[in-house]
Amino acid sequence: MASAVASAVMSGVVAAALAAGSLRLLRAHPPGGSARWDRTNHAGRTVTLLEGPAYAVGAVGAAALLGAGAGPVVAASAAAGLGALDDLAGDGDSKGLAGHLGALAHGEVTTGAVKIIGLGVAGLVAAALVDRRAAKAGDARGIRPLDTLVGGAVVAGTANLVNLLDLRPGRALKVTTVLGVLTATSRRGEATAAGVAAGVAAGAAAGAALGVLGPDLAGEAMLGDTGANSAGALLGAALVQRTGRRGRLVALAALVALTLASEKVSFTRVIESTPVLRELDALGRPR
Repeated sequence: MASAVASAVMSGVVAAALAAGSLRLLRAHPPGGSARWDRTNHAGRTVTLLEGPAYAVGAVGAAALLGAGAGPVVAASAAAGLGALDDLAGDGDSKGLAGHLGALAHGEVTTGAVKIIGLGVAGLVAAALVDRRAAKAGDARGIRPLDTLVGGAVVAGTANLVNLLDLRPGRALKVTTVLGVLTATSRRGEATAAGVAAGVAAGAAAGAALGVLGPDLAGEAMLGDTGANSAGALLGAALVQRTGRRGRLVALAALVALTLASEKVSFTRVIESTPVLRELDALGRPR
């Protein structure tokens, strides 16, 4: 059995090549025309959202080809589809988790609310597929139905968290790369089938991020919800593959805390007021 790290490296290389090639192809032949994908970023520049589908093609393609398993593939592809719905048909009137859920409570079904519910369902299905595969391989690790439910919330929560970071060039991709590398190189379960599959999934998430990082840092393209939700869901699924009950509960607690904090505090303001974070955040952008 190949090691988790070797599998992650191979997956990352394939994902980077697929994502970079897909972005070049999509920019040359944008579906529906380039204007359909153009948006204005924080600096007032026009950027393309085609990076999102390109990222998803790279990440999902590598995860599927190299054996991450059905769970991560379902998580990343479903999240990309739900993100695309919000990117291309979003109303933009209600922002954030609270805004979408508040609108839903008043009978208004926004694309954001559809995405939130959809991510929850997709996360649960992905976690169930991960745990079923582990059980068949004799690596159930005492997982119970409640642990699968927590795993589903981790997948959905990570998809949302990465999307919250896609507000400045390169930010979400840098975080995806770091989390992907940390998950792929974790020593927990590295010699098991689930550990190798997690390495493939995490490597795909990080590799696809590196494949599209250049245009993102240059302010030419951005992940949008399509790419950011896909990246987060894939990372979350890899984390679920790696962890048992305790790890999932810790991850979920952190995700809930960060999500609630995002409703009260601007992550951008925190980053820009902290010298180390500010330098890391700006690393690679044109000065």
